[in-house]
Amino acid sequence: MLRRRPEAATGTESKAYFGLCCAAMFPLRFLLFGSLASLCICQYYDYDYEPAPQSVVSAPHCVQECDCPINFPTAMYCHGRNLKFVPIVPTGIKYLYLQDNQIEEIKAGVFDNVTDLRWLVLDNNQISSDKIQSGTIDKLGSLEKLYFSNNKLTKPPGPLSKSLDELKLIGNHLTSFPSGTLSGMENLTTVYLSKNKLTSESLAGAFKGLKSLMLLDVSENKLKKLPAGMPSSLLMLYADNNDIDSIPGGYLAKMPELQYLRVSHNKLVDSGIPAGVFNVTSLLELDLSFNKLQSIPEVNEALEHLYLQVNQINKFDLASICKFTSPVNYSRLKTLRLDGNNITHSNMPVDSANCLRQASEVVFD
Repeated sequence: MLRRRPEAATGTESKAYFGLCCAAMFPLRFLLFGSLASLCICQYYDYDYEPAPQSVVSAPHCVQECDCPINFPTAMYCHGRNLKFVPIVPTGIKYLYLQDNQIEEIKAGVFDNVTDLRWLVLDNNQISSDKIQSGTIDKLGSLEKLYFSNNKLTKPPGPLSKSLDELKLIGNHLTSFPSGTLSGMENLTTVYLSKNKLTSESLAGAFKGLKSLMLLDVSENKLKKLPAGMPSSLLMLYADNNDIDSIPGGYLAKMPELQYLRVSHNKLVDSGIPAGVFNVTSLLELDLSFNKLQSIPEVNEALEHLYLQVNQINKFDLASICKFTSPVNYSRLKTLRLDGNNITHSNMPVDSANCLRQASEVVFD
């Protein structure tokens, strides 16, 4: 179906295309992927457990500043209390919620009773890297989730637990990310580093050897090229809103599981796109919107969503989407966005209907 839109949409629209399953994955991997997809659709601050109401009856071991619900005694809720410090955490706590406070420092000793802490949520505070004392986060050897977004970190905290499976450092002031920060983390599946000041050089070697990494978000940084040394397990790579002008040859071939690639709002040009670099069978969604492309790049027939809006495309080269068309050879594209370019539906070749027979949305201006 062809659709016309009065104005080009923003690149964030493509964020909603999820829920696609991979039948070849074994059940555990499928469950992990489903969880990741739901995380990407929802807000970042969904912690599975609803915050305790202010009037809740706390367990007797709880500190005065926080709540420890009797029906969930291993959780301590200290969110939104205007705290200036991290209180001493009592024995038995596994899940600690400290988001939305005015905390500036993590002092030694606050976690001495809970070295087996599993979740630590510190989003939306004022903590800087030089105010994290040794003997605090580095003592948490069983930590699985560390949420440290919207603080004042210039480097990742650490050393971090080898049992970590999720790391969120969104909206800090990160300028460095030492190559050994994540080494040995075989359970790590998701890393969010968006809205920082990271460069391509500062991420060199940072993700090497991560056998379970499935989602990496490095959008809204200062990257001039995509991160090198990506693990073969990666399913989703988001690098929107950077200064990337080219894709290395064979880059996607090194990630045989990759299904979602987003490089919108960058500086990509035709000369920076090697022939066939996006022609991989695993890819389901490719977002190249808001760049400087003048032609449609070559993609694989298995691709389902292609976002090319707001580029400088001036021709519709059907061969970039379908090498040839037959009853069994055609594109699986469901969505093709071309609005905000220099072409209209009248530029579509005669054979487009055969090639794009599964497309439910083909959008021009």
